[in-house]
Amino acid sequence: MEPTHAVLDSPIGPLTAVVIDGGLSGLYMDKQRHRPAEETFGAPTENRETFAAVAEQLDAYFAGDLTEFDLPLNMRGTPFQSRVWAALQEIPYGQTITYGELAVEIGKPSASRAVGLANGKNPISVIVPCHRVVGSTGDLTGYGGGLERKRHLLDFERKTLGAALF
Repeated sequence: MEPTHAVLDSPIGPLTAVVIDGGLSGLYMDKQRHRPAEETFGAPTENRETFAAVAEQLDAYFAGDLTEFDLPLNMRGTPFQSRVWAALQEIPYGQTITYGELAVEIGKPSASRAVGLANGKNPISVIVPCHRVVGSTGDLTGYGGGLERKRHLLDFERKTLGAALF
């Protein structure tokens, strides 16, 4: 099946959602590092049903009502990237992990640099939460969508969690 895409509004700017074979294969911010060429996204869809669940879950996330996404994903990458991307999905909402800790999680403790590269190539921003990975000192480091967006997403999640505690 050919890819199709739709541009969705969000508090962090427009997000281009790409679906292939019924699964979300990309969610890209504008001006995102490693963003594929537009022509790889396929035709814009006229069928909004294809993207309804993605839009609904993103709206619920940005409203502070959803902490875990449940969408069919169709991510394409190397076996190593796939392991990293699967591990990203296990990082709890509002929490962070270092690149080194993530490398240990996937059984490759000396591969923190490779984990960082795979993290940077994550094709599904926000939903596969690469923004929850920080440097070894806890500092915010590289983010394909820019550090300002990374800070916004982490602050938003922590604020939402804090509000839920009371």
